[in-house]
Amino acid sequence: MSGDEPGKEPLSAIFERLIANHGPISLMHFMGEANARYYASRDPLGDKGDFVTAPEISQMFGELIGLWLADMWIRAGREEPVHYVEIGPGRGTLARDALRAMKRYGLEPRPHFVETSTTLKDLQLATVPNAYWHHDLSTIPPYGPVFVVANEFLDALPVRQLVMTGDGWRERMVSFEKGQFVAIAGRTPMDAAVPEARREAPVGTLIETCPGAAATVYEVAGRLVEQGGAALFIDYGHEEERTGSTLQAVRAHRKVDAFASPGEADLTAHVDFATLAPIAQSRGCKWLGTVTQGRWLRELGIETRAENLSAFAPEHAAAIRSAKDRLIGEGQMGALFKVMGLAGPEWPDGVGF
Repeated sequence: MSGDEPGKEPLSAIFERLIANHGPISLMHFMGEANARYYASRDPLGDKGDFVTAPEISQMFGELIGLWLADMWIRAGREEPVHYVEIGPGRGTLARDALRAMKRYGLEPRPHFVETSTTLKDLQLATVPNAYWHHDLSTIPPYGPVFVVANEFLDALPVRQLVMTGDGWRERMVSFEKGQFVAIAGRTPMDAAVPEARREAPVGTLIETCPGAAATVYEVAGRLVEQGGAALFIDYGHEEERTGSTLQAVRAHRKVDAFASPGEADLTAHVDFATLAPIAQSRGCKWLGTVTQGRWLRELGIETRAENLSAFAPEHAAAIRSAKDRLIGEGQMGALFKVMGLAGPEWPDGVGF
């Protein structure tokens, strides 16, 4: 599937011209524009796309999320009206499976999708026809509990990289040299942007921050404090502070050079869950915990669910087992992917954390 629309100038040409006229651009600018172009022009999911997400692997993933949300709602007192809000809902597969599971327990929330891609909106409309669409969280109803789910959303938000040079901290920029985009250290001092505890570091140390992830979690936490409800952020990332670049690009299910073809590949970075929990807590929100996806799904009973599905459809038993292993296996998504749970201050603790 070609990335750039017919008649639309390739993003690489726009970047080349911009850098030639105004100098290097920040890595954050490069990643933000590249992903905006990438997601606006295609359905990136599935076998024909560039990557596969957990809901596309198995219905068990969305069902267990739905059951977790229903359990929270029941134990919190079954308050109505309630809103299911998914940020970056892909094809709507997770929402469809979660809503089906919730309905079995009497929970029928209004589905709200925060989505900017028109290509994906069309697919979501076919999957969840009664959903309401939003460009951002600001237009979600300000009353009634909210259940927020963001699966593989935060990893695609642009990161800012800061590198320690002989002259102090500098922002990592993208230049165009000898026919290709390359990363270089900028000229502007950036020491003030580095937390004081991390400023003293050896030359060459690189740290990543994601202002978009911080802002999203801050806003969701505020909603949970004001309206009640719970949130699940599911993504690959780390629970401890770390250094080094985690920027990567995927195209047609293969890792490629992150700078080679902007707008043509999915650019992502690992989510720094270590910094996100304190941001949520700063608003008075309850942090339920951050655990590996494998542990969380096992606690929710994915192994029993897989056995029951296999008994019901023995001809699909091998595929069901394979999907379960992919979701919880230590060498697959089980350990790399994390689940962070948040809840309103008066809400119960969540299963699996």
